[in-house]
Amino acid sequence: MTIESTLYGVQLTGIGAFIPETILTNDDMSQLVETSDEWIASRTGIRERRVVSGDESVADMAIAAAKDALASAGMEDGHDIDLILVATSTADTIYPAVACQVQEAIGAKKAAGFDMALACSGFVFASVTAEQFLRTGMFKKALIIGSDIHTRVVDWADRNTCVLFGDGAGAAILEATQPEANALLANTIQTDGAKGFELTLNTNTPNCPLVAPRTEHLPHVKMNGREIFKFVVNVVPTSIAASLAKAGLTLHDMDFVVLHQANTRLMTAMAERMNIPESKLLTHLEGIGNTSAASIPIALNHAVRTGTIQKGHKLVLCGFGAGLAWGSTVLEWTMVDQRTPWPATAQKSAAYLREHAAELAAV
Repeated sequence: MTIESTLYGVQLTGIGAFIPETILTNDDMSQLVETSDEWIASRTGIRERRVVSGDESVADMAIAAAKDALASAGMEDGHDIDLILVATSTADTIYPAVACQVQEAIGAKKAAGFDMALACSGFVFASVTAEQFLRTGMFKKALIIGSDIHTRVVDWADRNTCVLFGDGAGAAILEATQPEANALLANTIQTDGAKGFELTLNTNTPNCPLVAPRTEHLPHVKMNGREIFKFVVNVVPTSIAASLAKAGLTLHDMDFVVLHQANTRLMTAMAERMNIPESKLLTHLEGIGNTSAASIPIALNHAVRTGTIQKGHKLVLCGFGAGLAWGSTVLEWTMVDQRTPWPATAQKSAAYLREHAAELAAV
């Protein structure tokens, strides 16, 4: 999409996240499948993942992330939000939509909302969708959320998939502005249904008992890892290049590249293909795992909280995954975080905290 003079500009004015308290380490995973910390970490970059427990839900996480995003924008509640989009492929309820549950919880009484099921590219698709409503003036403030619980839909006997996923939610607030203040500079989204069955998550609800039964499909994530790897390293550079071209920018102009946090090997391969310096590749995976639609906003929130992303920085975001679907967005960071700053130790990486655990505990 290109910007017309008759359309509003759009800025990102809030960011937030939520991850469950329960931690599942790679050593814990070795109790379930034949694996080890070294095997998982060397192939994925993941050492821990956060997982839900008990009755924690996609909606619970989405609400918590939404409230964090509202706080970051200096908003006490959702009264001024008039659009809510939730990207999730693992909702606990088909209806009511997660967006409706969020609307009630944050007091967004005038908001419309709906859910989108595009797995790991969902947050980017939600952002692009919300942007269209804001540019036309139909809505003024949109809340977009990625929230997924994949630990309930993995096959815990399949080490190729169960070691990858963690649970979490991330949220952002987009606001309409005057055209000259526009900060969402360009985007590209695309799907390829011909390859959709390389990455699947089936339902297993039965037919009416008076007709022939459905073929049974286990409700677990199934992935052709080799084909997905080939797909990603081909489409992601093309998508990013297309969005940058629309914005009249290059990778050299970007301060950070924020990819869906799938696994370190995949992100490194794409960075090498695009000649992205390690210093520009934003990663936040080691301690939380692949959180699907939540991974990009969680990574953005962590970078804001640790002072990595600053006002004026230019970023390109790229989501990719089931569908198959992918998309990218180029933006200038304009928000100023209104939340209480994190303590210094909270700004350290998972690796740092693990390495210095003893001395930190003694402080």
